[in-house]
Amino acid sequence: MATILRDLSYRYQWLYNGISRLAALSVGGESKFRQLALQDLTLCSDTKILDLCCGSGQATHFLAKYSQQVTGLDASPLSLKRAKNNVPQASYIEAFAEDTNLPDSTFDVVHTSAALHEMQPQQLQKILKEVYRILKPGGIFTLVDFHKPSNPLFVPGLSVFFWLFETETAWELIKTNLPELLKTNGLQIKSQKFYAGGSLQVIQATKPS
Repeated sequence: MATILRDLSYRYQWLYNGISRLAALSVGGESKFRQLALQDLTLCSDTKILDLCCGSGQATHFLAKYSQQVTGLDASPLSLKRAKNNVPQASYIEAFAEDTNLPDSTFDVVHTSAALHEMQPQQLQKILKEVYRILKPGGIFTLVDFHKPSNPLFVPGLSVFFWLFETETAWELIKTNLPELLKTNGLQIKSQKFYAGGSLQVIQATKPS
């Protein structure tokens, strides 16, 4: 069940932005957070990138600095309207992440930022199958999302954040072994890094050539 604060944060852009900035302080600010999943990637102007579950375009903004072929995808018309205003140089598609209707082997990079924790387990499985399908052979899936903290000092803060702004799916995700789930869906793990006392994970996985 969604909390009242969660509903309000999606309704009002200023509140969502404020929450995002506050949560990102643990890794040095929102700018750094939005680029965590892009580290060590070779991106150029013709790299075809999909920002999956792009929301209002916070990460799309940084992707568009590297490539002129960025597509943002989201199921929310309101979020896409905001994204188009925030990052007009990208193109956008209204669709569900688990059923994009995009052609096979379309993208060099599929990126998602703090979105997988909003998905039910069966939905998450479908999304990963869809990511595999739309990635080109040799393409990269890169993501940043929550993880069970390895440093106990971060447990209270993450718990409070979840209770205020997230649903039961966020708790499910931190119990999930994402690398193993990616492997079962055909992807090969390139790297997994942890931030904020282990409460954030960045995974990069490749589709075999």
